[in-house]
Amino acid sequence: MGETVKSSRLLSLDIIRGITIAGMILVNNPGSWGHIYAPLRHAEWDGLTPTDLVFPFFMFIMGAATYFSLKKFDFRLTTKSFIKILRRSIVLFLIGWAIQWFSHFCYTLSGGGSIAEAVNNLESLRILGVLQRLGICYFATAIIASTVSIRRIPWIAAALLVVYSLILLLGHGYEVSLDNIIYRIDNAILTPQHMYHAGNWSVVAQDLTLTQGYGLQEVLRPAFDPEGLCSTIPAIAHVLIGLLFGKMISTVKDNYERVRNLLLAGVIMMMVAWLLSYAMPLNKNLWSPTYTLMTCGMAASLLGILIWVIDIKGYHRWCKFFESFGVNPLFMYLMGSVVSTLFGTIKLPWFGESVSIHNLIYKNLWMGLVGESWVDMASLLYAITTVCIVWCIGYVLYKKKIYIKI
Repeated sequence: MGETVKSSRLLSLDIIRGITIAGMILVNNPGSWGHIYAPLRHAEWDGLTPTDLVFPFFMFIMGAATYFSLKKFDFRLTTKSFIKILRRSIVLFLIGWAIQWFSHFCYTLSGGGSIAEAVNNLESLRILGVLQRLGICYFATAIIASTVSIRRIPWIAAALLVVYSLILLLGHGYEVSLDNIIYRIDNAILTPQHMYHAGNWSVVAQDLTLTQGYGLQEVLRPAFDPEGLCSTIPAIAHVLIGLLFGKMISTVKDNYERVRNLLLAGVIMMMVAWLLSYAMPLNKNLWSPTYTLMTCGMAASLLGILIWVIDIKGYHRWCKFFESFGVNPLFMYLMGSVVSTLFGTIKLPWFGESVSIHNLIYKNLWMGLVGESWVDMASLLYAITTVCIVWCIGYVLYKKKIYIKI
């Protein structure tokens, strides 16, 4: 069990990818958004919670996987490779929009709206989102890696982080105010009706109306998109860093050395992020440079630990659950969104009432078992139930060796 695994295929890469996808489904599906189990909450502004790690971890692994993908083309931008990169990026964008449209369609019909109302969602369709960010960052990373020497990529990633740091520091970027440059640019280009509306900005808007003389219409529905245009700059650097770690994993064949390099680089990045955080706070909403460095460092360290546990020591029985998520990551994420929407909109007869599947599981099952005094726990149990249901779908595909790639 202590022998170094020489295979270039690392099970730990699938496992860390599976852990992040399962985590994304878990945090996206609480029983009640008003009663979220504390560790599954995002930081309201500055700070870091376990929930704030799952998306950046996936982007880090996507960067590493991009290295292996481009290696097949010898990092040359050919017509074939460009078409593949462009197609994958567009498909990610379209799937992101399709998920939002599908949710609007189902909830409108469930609420008694007409089919015409359900179909027409373009006026309020969010332009950017999780999958859209993945598409943009993958495209940028793949094009950069295919046209620039790999030795220059660390400098490109550093330059992106430095430029974004200056934008934040000089443009009130860390303030929750209408003077925030990130808020102003994203609202001007994307427009509020096509953006995510964060709750803490609504509270600030009320204060601004009273204390700073802003007009009511200006601040009635403030929008701050955590996957906005400006914060995509450091997100691209994030994936580039993941790509560099993919290079290290590919070129270093000994797993012991892989672990040492991953842990050393990870700890250094976390220390740098921690020291810089006194001037530039960790902030997921902004995808601040310190947040980029901290989460990349944590992802690298976790990957190093997983290589030690799984690929060197051979302890892998515990991670079978996550492997089903890891081999079909984007499909599983999509299934999580579909299951969430269907459970919230499909209603079943229940003792003379019409009750959604969501409420049957959350309120009738888990709330009934744990009681209203443990409402946050019931919310967590519902989220875990959703993850397990999605896992059942993925497990069938895994056993049949069906891998759905985008």
